[in-house]
Amino acid sequence: MKALVYTGERAMSYRDEPDAEAAAGEALLRVDAAGICGSDMHAYHGRDPRRVPPLILGHELVGTIVGGADAGRRVTANPLITCGHCDYCVQGRQNLCSHRTMIGMTRPGAFAERISIPRSSLVDIPQDMDTRAAALTEPAATALHALDLSTRALARPLAEARVRVIGAGAVGLLGALLARSHGCFELSIAETNPLRRDAARRAGLDAVDPREEDAREAFDLVIDAVGSSHTRNAALQGLRAGGVFMHVGLQDWASEIDMRKLTLAEITLLGTYTYTTADLRATVRALHAGVFGDLRWVEERSLAEGAAAFADLDHGRSAAAKILLRP
Repeated sequence: MKALVYTGERAMSYRDEPDAEAAAGEALLRVDAAGICGSDMHAYHGRDPRRVPPLILGHELVGTIVGGADAGRRVTANPLITCGHCDYCVQGRQNLCSHRTMIGMTRPGAFAERISIPRSSLVDIPQDMDTRAAALTEPAATALHALDLSTRALARPLAEARVRVIGAGAVGLLGALLARSHGCFELSIAETNPLRRDAARRAGLDAVDPREEDAREAFDLVIDAVGSSHTRNAALQGLRAGGVFMHVGLQDWASEIDMRKLTLAEITLLGTYTYTTADLRATVRALHAGVFGDLRWVEERSLAEGAAAFADLDHGRSAAAKILLRP
């Protein structure tokens, strides 16, 4: 089968790979589309020691089951492969399973014509669901999970909050669109890339260049979908007393923040990791219902063009918050 393989720092190769085969308890999927995630870019930059080349990356997917009684059924998938019996799994908090593995990280991912994945990871979708929407389930579920945690911590309903999202990548953009659908209209997205600011505006969002404004103590909720040392400090600086800082992005692994403000202003700092299976199912329903809008900001390319897509994202040449690769 053809696959896009991460072979080293800033190196991707579209080449022949052994055909994927379903092990016991697994399903073989024909990949219909797979999205490039920020974590795939971290690997591409050589900054993720968990993803060791050569490796087929990709964990945001929609596909069609090949073989068996349910052949032809379209599905998406939870890329986290969990043990199913630890306390977290039993509680429905599979994202916290300490035994979890992941496609596109510890086993071959979705940048290929076919992929094998445990049947327990499959997530049903409406069979008439748009492929583009279905392929966004994973990043949209990340945004949904983060927003759900944020709203539990806010002192007042989300619709009454002034919200800033940092980063107009897929998770940031999807989070902002979801917040707007919940009636939050005092909302803006901060992005330094002018192409992505324009894309966010075309999606109907207020997009600003944070370098050209003074946003100190202006927001009740800040969602950092970048996770750099700079954005962490900007997020904390932008919060009003009693506000909520939701940390999603992982661009930098560690940095110092203003713990004095965190304490004296009684800021709630929350970390979030991916989603639960329940989040994925809720996200499928929301995407199918059009909650996130028309998704015209998503770009599609062939899998054979995948190396160029990574390079374009690396150099900021693409306005797309999400590029989907189609085998």
